[in-house]
Amino acid sequence: MKKISVIALVGVGLLLASCDKSKTADTAATAQEQTVAESKGEVLAVDTVGSVVNWKATHKGGMAPRWGTLTVKSGDLSVDAGQVSAGNFVIDMNSIKVDPASVTEKDKKPAELETHLKSADFFDTAKNPTSDFKITSVTDLKEAPKDAVAGANKTVSGNLTLSGKTMNVTFPAKVDVAENSAAIQAKFTVNRADWGLKFGTSEADPAEWMISKDIEIAIDVKAKK
Repeated sequence: MKKISVIALVGVGLLLASCDKSKTADTAATAQEQTVAESKGEVLAVDTVGSVVNWKATHKGGMAPRWGTLTVKSGDLSVDAGQVSAGNFVIDMNSIKVDPASVTEKDKKPAELETHLKSADFFDTAKNPTSDFKITSVTDLKEAPKDAVAGANKTVSGNLTLSGKTMNVTFPAKVDVAENSAAIQAKFTVNRADWGLKFGTSEADPAEWMISKDIEIAIDVKAKK
C-alpha cells in the first residue's frame, strides 16, 4: 500500500506546473559541493513571508503529477555594486504541502502524502528538519534556455543540501536588484537520487521504477532592507 500511496510523489524539494505531459524545466547541472561565495556589500534579509519554494513530481512520462510548496525559514542576499554577489536561504522541510488540486484519486489524501514525504522513505524530517541553498557564484547569462524562468538574466550556482547531503547545482535565474531590495526567481529540475533519495527508484521492481527520479523546483526568494 505504501508504494501505491506514493506513485508519482517523489520529491520535494521542491513546483510550478500544469497537469499535462509537456516538457518541464531544464535539468540543472550538478557537481560536487563548492566554495560558498563571500558576502560583500549590503546584506538584505530574506522576506520569509514573500518567498516560497514550489515543487512538482510525477510518474515517468509525466503522468499523475503532484505539486505543492515549501516555506523559506530564513536567509539573506548580499548586494555589491548593484549585483547579487552571495546569499543563502533555509527551507523548513516540515512545512512541505501537497496542493489538494493535485490529488484527484478518491483513495488518497494530501495530508497522508505529506506525512510520507516527511518519513525516512524521503526527507526524514525528524533528522533533517531543514534544507538549504548557498550561492557559490552569480554570472551573466548570455542566452536563456528555452525552459528557463521568464526574464532569466543570470546563471546561479549554489550548494543545495537535501536530507543531509550537499551537491552543487547550476541553473538560469532572473535576478533583480532595486533600491533596498533584491530577488531571485528560477525553475529547474534535479535528479533526487543524486542526494540519496532513492525510494521508488529500483528498476528491479516495475511499481517502483515507474516513479520518476526528477523533481522540478521553482524558487522565488525576495530580500529587503
